[in-house]
Amino acid sequence: MSEAYKTPMPDVKPAQPGPGDSPAGSGGSLLRVLGLKKHFELKAPGLFSGSTQILKAVDGVDLELEPGETLGLVGESGCGKTTLGRLIIRLLQPTEGFVQLHDSENLLDIPLRRMLPYRRRMQMIFQDPYSSLNPRMTVGSIVGEALKIHGLARTNRGERVAELLVDCGLSAEIAQRYPHELSGGQRQRVGIARALAVEPELIIADEPVSALDVSIQAQVINLLEELRERHRLSFLFISHDLSVVGHISHRVAVMYLGKLVEIGNTSDVFNSPAHPYTEALLNAIPRMEPDTGRKRIFLDGDVPSPINPPAGCPFHTRCPKVMERCRTEAPKLSDHGRGRSVACLLYDQEATG
Repeated sequence: MSEAYKTPMPDVKPAQPGPGDSPAGSGGSLLRVLGLKKHFELKAPGLFSGSTQILKAVDGVDLELEPGETLGLVGESGCGKTTLGRLIIRLLQPTEGFVQLHDSENLLDIPLRRMLPYRRRMQMIFQDPYSSLNPRMTVGSIVGEALKIHGLARTNRGERVAELLVDCGLSAEIAQRYPHELSGGQRQRVGIARALAVEPELIIADEPVSALDVSIQAQVINLLEELRERHRLSFLFISHDLSVVGHISHRVAVMYLGKLVEIGNTSDVFNSPAHPYTEALLNAIPRMEPDTGRKRIFLDGDVPSPINPPAGCPFHTRCPKVMERCRTEAPKLSDHGRGRSVACLLYDQEATG
């Protein structure tokens, strides 16, 4: 097991690709997402009201993920991170958009009855390692269920389950136990083993360590890095913990109110944030050493409601660098070179002098 991760300080280096991994932006993307939206219709309170409101949980997201890459997705609670992950894997049905897994057709056009081959290529690790496991099934049955559904390891299923458990740092004897007999860290390792059982290409990890003790978090993060290199996996790593994201991710995508506001290489985003929201998030990371020269950034107010988002830039109600045009003009996520994309009118202002 490698050394436990450390909280990233101002000079953050991204995770290094394993042998044969494709660097970000080299082409041949494993995952392409274009214009992905999820709008929920909410009925107004009252028996005879009849009116509905639209909650824009995800509102037009574009992103790409390369083979062997870990893309960290960060943002405040309620910004749409988990919803985005569930839309990609089709645990939720998107309102509109395009999702392509390598050379597949648009996954959103495929009927659910034909999704089984694509389910094998995409798996998910859930945030709560207890509620995501069936309490009435043994660990062996939980991990082996995916093998049974996809018709894998028909003659040696028990051996394959034992191999998966050992691969995730557990003993083979745990296969006979039930989830309530395990610790939180062991249960999350079972969830990881279940995701690995069908040999996926992409794993969506939704806050996989937030429910664990800090010491266990380090072990699980290191395990995910080792598995990525060993099995050439790609991860969409969803988290609100920037310290963890800075350690494990090659690139970082920052989400605010259902939209991406910045995407870039981890070192670039952490050392030189372009969007004011990204700057505020990074400014909130606790530092161990005193830094008297560091200017603190405080955001005013709360995140606006996705039912009634503000006009113009969604961040303008809290932005310390707001301009008048931000109140009426919505910025688009545009390329700013070196793999960095930003949705902010400040850069349009600079370009026009």
